[in-house]
Amino acid sequence: MLSIRDLKIGFSSGDSVTPALRGVSLELGRGETLAIVGESGSGKSVTALAITRLLPSPPAVYEEGSIYFEGNDLLKASDAELRRVRGGKIAYIFQEPSTSLNPVYTIRSQIAEMIQLHRPDVGKDRKSIDAEVIHWLDAVGIHEAARRLHDYPHQLSGGMQQRVMIAMALSARPDLLIADEPTTALDVTIQAQILDKLRELQRELGMAVLLITHNFAIIRGLARNVAVMYRGEVVEQGETEQVLREPRHPYTKALIACIPRLGDKRRRPPTIGNLEAL
Repeated sequence: MLSIRDLKIGFSSGDSVTPALRGVSLELGRGETLAIVGESGSGKSVTALAITRLLPSPPAVYEEGSIYFEGNDLLKASDAELRRVRGGKIAYIFQEPSTSLNPVYTIRSQIAEMIQLHRPDVGKDRKSIDAEVIHWLDAVGIHEAARRLHDYPHQLSGGMQQRVMIAMALSARPDLLIADEPTTALDVTIQAQILDKLRELQRELGMAVLLITHNFAIIRGLARNVAVMYRGEVVEQGETEQVLREPRHPYTKALIACIPRLGDKRRRPPTIGNLEAL
């Protein structure tokens, strides 16, 4: 479904271009889950945004490579073609829902916009759209969804805001869901609930998921395959259990060594400076 080949992207500043992606290649099949793991600044979000060309150009410079989605190179697609893909075929869940949801619009209006733009099968009358919005709010675990239609984002907790973001993304029934750090601002209990709900809805819709995270601990049991990014490159990729069990690259070993373990109070996490010791 998705094939990224030798993608190189930089950001221009004056007469110079600073590289951000240095030849990224990834593959994702229909219905599969691929996790991209790495520290902040490794290029994970740049890769995700580049897929549908959401990076403003300039300053972003698409230097080389291709991004094929369902057989079409999105780097060569027209603006009209990209508008059909964004949200409809490929949907995003962005990190920090409190800044991603529009504070001046109700939950109902924000999800309804996605449905009106990308779901011609749903009736255009208010009753049909409301029923569809309630369906997706129910699907992501919002209690008494009908009573929440006219709430504004600030009236919801962080966990509920994230559920609304998921409902909005899934309401278009996309073929590919890109979840960029979907649980960063949530406590571990809500984090587990959100990830379980994503897994359940993925099975129901049969969609592919590209999960972006800095945390190796959350991908076991969620993503079959993983790609590890460091300084704009994929330094290791393979089946998740294999990579977790037998990491080969020093950076992957360091990331796994940083996973907190109960009872290990004295262990000092590794740093970039001592990768060679691993």
